[in-house]
Amino acid sequence: MYTIRQYKEEDCNEVVRLFYQTVHSVNKKDYTDAQLEAWAPAELDYERWAKMLSQNYTVVVQHNGIIAGFGDIDASGYFDHLFVHKNHQGCGVATLIKEAIEQHALANTISRITVAASITAKPFFEKHGYTVLKQQQVERNGQVLTNYFMEKLL
Repeated sequence: MYTIRQYKEEDCNEVVRLFYQTVHSVNKKDYTDAQLEAWAPAELDYERWAKMLSQNYTVVVQHNGIIAGFGDIDASGYFDHLFVHKNHQGCGVATLIKEAIEQHALANTISRITVAASITAKPFFEKHGYTVLKQQQVERNGQVLTNYFMEKLL
């Protein structure tokens, strides 16, 4: 059974590990090893992550006490992260997170959500009513990665 709750500071290490593992496994089909390492380097800045996750509205989904996924949105309506552990793909975890993020946006009078979706995540967002505004080439640690700037009007 999956449960969703707001992020707590003590979740940071587990969330950052999940991010790293997900990028290097789930996104592997769409990006090169060099791109994956640039996007999620082995040495991540936990302090920066802790600050960002605490400043944004962040939720985590747990399964048997272990974090299976997380997502966050900032005050402007930018959906910053949506990551689900490789062992929990296709189980509705991303949908739970997306719904919580969208409900939070509505409750805070955010009428437009934007996201820079990876090649991997683009079909999920399209399925849930997000539209592509433009394809982007973004630089991360010396590598160029393709993503899609998308929006959804609530």
